[in-house]
Amino acid sequence: MRLRPLVAFLLFVGASSAGAADLVVSAASSLTDAFQAVGKAYEAKHPETHVVLNFAASDVLLRQIASGAPADVFASADQAAMDKAVAAKAIDPATRQDFATNRLVLIVPRGGKVRVTSPADLEADAVKRVAYGDPASVPVGRYTKAALEQQGLWDAVSAKGVLAQNVRQSLDYVARGEVDAGFVFATDAAIMKDKVDVAATVPTPKPITYPIAVVAGSKQARDAASFEAFVRSPEGRGILAGFGFQAP
Repeated sequence: MRLRPLVAFLLFVGASSAGAADLVVSAASSLTDAFQAVGKAYEAKHPETHVVLNFAASDVLLRQIASGAPADVFASADQAAMDKAVAAKAIDPATRQDFATNRLVLIVPRGGKVRVTSPADLEADAVKRVAYGDPASVPVGRYTKAALEQQGLWDAVSAKGVLAQNVRQSLDYVARGEVDAGFVFATDAAIMKDKVDVAATVPTPKPITYPIAVVAGSKQARDAASFEAFVRSPEGRGILAGFGFQAP
């Protein structure tokens, strides 16, 4: 039987013997590689702390936290998800800080047969399927929708849409050639340079910024604040920069 994400995560945390020394960081899918490196660097400086990383779409993470899943730090891929966290009283608003920026890109399968060099090309009959995150729950989907609406292309592209549960799923669809094109963050496209090509960088009405905050009621609030400070420190930002993230 396939476990639901929240159930699977709770079992994972339980299996890893989460205790006083464990710091649970729930972070957006696009941060996967970068935060794995950040977590290792933090543990090297704080050997008494074990960083447990939980990755998913930002809205999914918020639902997990609101449902009582263990978490000490929440890092979102957009402000909308963090605004929801504030409204739900799921985070300590006084700890909310931006720590990185990103860019939206249009990607195509390497060696694909359909010529796509801009979002406008997605209107062509030759383009049948376009992947992007579900705007209802995935930040990259919200950025994509806003960008395409600004260009008057949303209706045409959404009619060909293949909704992804998170940005990495959208990337995988394109990398496997299951769609003709897709929208992801620039940092995601960079990890599959051998399988996807960036057709265009897509302007977004609002900057793509990543906020981070300490989860309300965290039993590790001091360590959570320490981790957040490390992410925003010169060393943390240096690690993020190595994965393509820019400073806010």
